[in-house]
Amino acid sequence: MVTATLSDVDLRQRAWEIAARVVDPEIPVLTIADLGVLREVAVHDGRVEVAITPTYSGCPAMNMIALEIELALEREGFRHPKIHTVLSPAWTTDWISEDGRRKLREYGIAPPLAASSRRALFGVQQVACPQCGSANTELLSEFGSTSCKALWRCKSCREPFDYFKCH
Repeated sequence: MVTATLSDVDLRQRAWEIAARVVDPEIPVLTIADLGVLREVAVHDGRVEVAITPTYSGCPAMNMIALEIELALEREGFRHPKIHTVLSPAWTTDWISEDGRRKLREYGIAPPLAASSRRALFGVQQVACPQCGSANTELLSEFGSTSCKALWRCKSCREPFDYFKCH
């Protein structure tokens, strides 16, 4: 059980650290903090409230993420945490941390281009292969292993790979 001697600020920080360790069920090398899905943690009268934003409307992983946050907090003594989804502002791939982008590359998924790039905005992209780094790549399908990824192939090393699409 969480001790009443901790201030709300301390409880909030502790709850944030616990929630931030929850991994994305579709890309298990990323935490929800890496993805920018974890938006806010607040404490009101000793009760934790967590706000999460889906990567896209209808993302099937959000229910699992909410449950995993709730379980993680309860394991650490936070009773009856409240998890809610926030749709505005809409999530963007710009919220993925630099560490998250590195983890994606190391896992074999090409991270998204910056949304501020004119190329990304108009769909003209040169996606580097996460395996060999070559820019000699081609789009095979707008849909990859999940809805938020597209399937690409490297013409240099001949390996297929997912690209995390810009939002």
